[in-house]
Amino acid sequence: MASTLHEKIKKLGTRRQEKIHARAAQLIAEERSLRELREAHRLTQQEIGEILGIGQHGVSRLEKRTDLLLSTLRDFIEGMGGRLSLIAEFPNQRPVIVSGFTDLDSSRPSHKEKKVVHG
Repeated sequence: MASTLHEKIKKLGTRRQEKIHARAAQLIAEERSLRELREAHRLTQQEIGEILGIGQHGVSRLEKRTDLLLSTLRDFIEGMGGRLSLIAEFPNQRPVIVSGFTDLDSSRPSHKEKKVVHG
């Protein structure tokens, strides 16, 4: 009978188990949905909507989508005062920062020029 990952981890030494659990917690902490990012910055959907020039309903739809344009995601992140980076990960290689997409649709005004509201 095949053993579960949990069973395999239990067979490891205490120190190794602690390292595994710490890394798992770190990875979980690093992953956030758009809604969680917005809430962490104490911004309402209405406030983000004003920054992005869309309504609260539009922000709600964005937060629920699983497939966004990079430019839309960048706008959302910049609207909170952040900067979007894209990292590619390949097996047995170090992560690579993908460049060249930050100037998407450069004809639009930068969100840096817009007022960022922090609730």
